[in-house]
Amino acid sequence: MQAPRLCCLDLDTFFVSVERLLDPSLVGRPVVVGGRRWGGGVVTSASYEVRAFGVRAGMSIREASERAPAETAFVAGNHEAHSDYSARARAIVERFSPLVVAASIDEHYLDFRGCERLYYRAGDADDDATIERTVREMTGAVARELGLPASAGIATSKPMAKVASGLAKPQGVLLVRAGTEAAVLAPLPVRKLPGIGPVSETRLHALGITTLGQLVDAPDAQLRPILGAYTAGIRLAARGIGSDEVGRERPAFREHDPHGGVSGTISNERTFAETGPTTALEVLSGLCERVGSRARRRGVLAGQLTLKLRYTDFDTLSRGRAIAPPTSVDVELHRIALDLYREARTRDLPIRLLGLQLAKLRLDSAQLPLFDSGEKRSAAVDKVRDRFGYHAVHLATTLGGSRRRKNRP
Repeated sequence: MQAPRLCCLDLDTFFVSVERLLDPSLVGRPVVVGGRRWGGGVVTSASYEVRAFGVRAGMSIREASERAPAETAFVAGNHEAHSDYSARARAIVERFSPLVVAASIDEHYLDFRGCERLYYRAGDADDDATIERTVREMTGAVARELGLPASAGIATSKPMAKVASGLAKPQGVLLVRAGTEAAVLAPLPVRKLPGIGPVSETRLHALGITTLGQLVDAPDAQLRPILGAYTAGIRLAARGIGSDEVGRERPAFREHDPHGGVSGTISNERTFAETGPTTALEVLSGLCERVGSRARRRGVLAGQLTLKLRYTDFDTLSRGRAIAPPTSVDVELHRIALDLYREARTRDLPIRLLGLQLAKLRLDSAQLPLFDSGEKRSAAVDKVRDRFGYHAVHLATTLGGSRRRKNRP
């Protein structure tokens, strides 16, 4: 059985890096992203130059203004550009791993388990060396193609990979070999472990517990009043023991839908470890609902729909079709997407990724018709979701036959 090989890819000072690409005069200067100097709001990101003065993400802009030197550039940030670069970075990393899951706009988890033979080259000392070299090539591709610095940690568990990516900064790659996790973690400050915040850190320090090695050795009676129900899990994580799964996708971090926005595209994707024909059709239906809902949130209609499909051997293809008349109705999008899927599905291999993209957007200025129609039904569905949550109502094809039978009265 192959050992888990999870990778945490972190786009270093992502928001600052994007702003520097948009305005090269910011390169080398201390930069704060989040708002104008002395304005409201909080810091979204701070460059390494200004962190030396105590400026950190989450700090109020006013406090950052007091701490930052006079030459610091304060910028509000370009949300659309951030989302675009995040999507482009994801497209690059998906070329390297069959399973990619977004944890945030600037962080992804990848599973390289079983990819050792795929990437092996003569001269690789062992499987670890093969994957480490591959990840270095991946971060190099992100830097070369987008101009974005990235760091990555590789380990046998998700928490350890996260810690390793932090230790690799800036622009480094660190692989923690199986069996060495506890030794790597032991000398680190307790704050390095995900799940331990500033309050817990202060209380642990008051007990003389400053390193993760000391935390592992501390009795439960000391830790439980501070860490509560998470004591056992944090103690395991401090030894490098944790989940070897990449977790669930968090697409909300990649969605920015300003009302009336017709520039760019609207897209959503789903990556999965295993899928069959039935599951793929359910996912496809759900993607139609997602992009349709986002288009209606913007108040736009789409004139083109493109399907993206990736097989387990990384073979990726796309099929597109013009939509006439333009629409944002889920069932109409589903009809076209299903045709595109049937055109693209020419191989028996399982699918790793499905995606849909709406393009050629235009404002929807038409009034809803008096009698029932797809637009009117879609608007009613949106109102239900606004009140009860997105998953309150779905197309039957999204839920799948087995779930419909299970929930039948």
